[in-house]
Amino acid sequence: FSANGGISTKLRLLSLEGVDGKPARPRLDREGTFGFDPTVAVAHLRKSDAALGRIIDRVGPFEMRLKHASSLFAALAEAIVYQQLSGKAAATIFGRVCALFPSAPAGVTARQILSVSDENLRAAGLSRSKLLALQDLAERSEAGEIPTLVQIQRWSDDEIVERLSEVRGIGRWTVEMLLMFALSREDVFAIDDLGIQNAMIKLYKLDREDKKKFREDMLRISNKWSPYRTYACKYLWEWKDNSPTI
Repeated sequence: FSANGGISTKLRLLSLEGVDGKPARPRLDREGTFGFDPTVAVAHLRKSDAALGRIIDRVGPFEMRLKHASSLFAALAEAIVYQQLSGKAAATIFGRVCALFPSAPAGVTARQILSVSDENLRAAGLSRSKLLALQDLAERSEAGEIPTLVQIQRWSDDEIVERLSEVRGIGRWTVEMLLMFALSREDVFAIDDLGIQNAMIKLYKLDREDKKKFREDMLRISNKWSPYRTYACKYLWEWKDNSPTI
């Protein structure tokens, strides 16, 4: 299907087979990859957006893998640590936090976070704001306010954003990263991510000065990518990270 007209042929064949390209809910397979077919996702993105199609050609194929999490608490705790830091710096700090609990290889728990002094958590590299956010998350988890990974899979994306944003230090961006990379939601658009914003400004010649119009333009463009906006975002990130001119 790589020749001219190949993608259109693929889409027609999928249509004849009764495949509409919209899986009811992506599933996590045993190797941690997304449950939707990347071939179908790429075909849809190419067909719906020529500009993004050129980026797909430039980036080439890649494997989009999920982050394994032992619990929703552990996934959110890691997401809090990673906020506004480079991946390397965040990984170092989160590793130090986990090292405070050498007998917990399955992942840090709420009870463990609450059992450690502020001084030890700050010594691991946590800022004061992230320390307070982790403690609030841990207290809510111990109080039964944080669902399990199994329970939250039954919630819609908007419900998850609304409920988890009640936790101190967790905003929409943090929950969207969770939706994408821990819960395998295929149609998430990270509108507040600076990397996505910069990539779309470059690709679509958008103007950031008028914030309201800027967001409206981003949403209008992203609607073309649905139901595979997560995959589109990943292509934009890959392009941004590997393009010397962006």
